Amino acid sequence: MTRMANPLKWLAVLAATVVVGVGLWLTPPKVPDLTLSVIDGRRIRLTALQGQPVLVSFWASDCRACLEEMPALQALYTEFAPQGLHLLAVAMPYDPPSRVLSLARERQIPYPVILDPDGAAARAFGAVSLIPRHFLIDAKGRIRQDILGKIDPATLRPLLLTLLEKI
Repeated sequence: MTRMANPLKWLAVLAATVVVGVGLWLTPPKVPDLTLSVIDGRRIRLTALQGQPVLVSFWASDCRACLEEMPALQALYTEFAPQGLHLLAVAMPYDPPSRVLSLARERQIPYPVILDPDGAAARAFGAVSLIPRHFLIDAKGRIRQDILGKIDPATLRPLLLTLLEKI
């Protein structure tokens, strides 16, 4: 009888682990409560943007893919900002603020550009180290998409439309 108890005990532990894992998979993570510093001196509290979708984009001025996707991000922002989309471009901690500021002015980036000198934002989003990386957050403050690499506007556009319809 004791030999049967062990396999049953392990089966119960395995079943409980699967249930918890499925629950986490079905419940998207919430956005971190974080205050971000914009290059123009403003501060944005991420949780204060709840009620509207937010695209948080991690990038660096020396990242070729990041620079290549900027026109697509600017086009998406121009198209969807009037409907309520917020886009926040978070520069990686190693990126010199003077280069970030210069590039933002040169490219006339229309959305907030964030400095993250201590890496708090990168850590809050799960230790972001590979870029470009984007987090699409719904109006309830839940991370709906985690996109590593250059965005595909054709794929992102329908997701944005769906999130904007729900606000």
